[in-house]
Amino acid sequence: MTLHTSRKTLHEDQAAALRALVSGGRPQATTIAVTSGKGGVGKSNVAVNLAVALAERGLKVCLLDLDLGLANADLLMNLHSARNLGHVIEGDVSLEDIMQEGPGGVHVIPGASGLARLADLSEFERQRLMQQFRNLEAEHDFLIMDLGAGISNNVLSFACAADTVLVVTSPEPTALADAYSTIKLLVYRNRASDIELVVNMVESNKEAKATYERLAGVASRFLKLPVTSAGYILTDDAVTLAVRARMPFVLHAPRCHASACIRALARRYARNVETPAREVGFFRRVAQLFM
Repeated sequence: MTLHTSRKTLHEDQAAALRALVSGGRPQATTIAVTSGKGGVGKSNVAVNLAVALAERGLKVCLLDLDLGLANADLLMNLHSARNLGHVIEGDVSLEDIMQEGPGGVHVIPGASGLARLADLSEFERQRLMQQFRNLEAEHDFLIMDLGAGISNNVLSFACAADTVLVVTSPEPTALADAYSTIKLLVYRNRASDIELVVNMVESNKEAKATYERLAGVASRFLKLPVTSAGYILTDDAVTLAVRARMPFVLHAPRCHASACIRALARRYARNVETPAREVGFFRRVAQLFM
């Protein structure tokens, strides 16, 4: 047996064990909302590659592109989508109709428009939609949501409903300031836990640590909020080349530094998949926020 085959078998065995642990008490997937204070910090790239890295471990992963302003996860995965989640909400098609299989076996729900319509649905329409969403949660271990950058109501609503909010920033002062503003608004919306920071496009571990400590210190002092470090992603030319090739960089350049960083992040989340049971699934919590 080759080393590659043995690693794959090990990951599949670990995934099966994790699913066995959670199948009895938690039918819902673990939900991670990936957001940022501003554009240009690599948020969508982090979401896409995290989803692929989790799928590499044998976990069932669905990536939802919920960036209302600039839905581009499908471009990073070289997918072509004629319909999206907005068409599902309108009742034209089902989730199964629009779901695509992306690189690495990740299921992808493409570009979401019309989400504000959730507030206008009839009770029958809402229940029909929620049943589809419950099926989506029950069939996956992770739902990774690529949210829009900034502080819109839609971004905050989805972030507040997720199990974990992963805020992506870069070391630039403007990116840090905008990341802090996003965290502050989440706190004002009563999101006071499970907010994590990943520092993208850093030159070294030292720079990443200094960036994290700067933001975490301000959040602790003024918001009384502990922000967890989720890690960092090194600046890597391979990332740019992968974007041009429309491939996740963990597949285009699996041995590059950025890929190692993303896999470390995926490893961390995979270890924590056996979270306590939740009475209400993610999409039901979202629907309540839009009512």
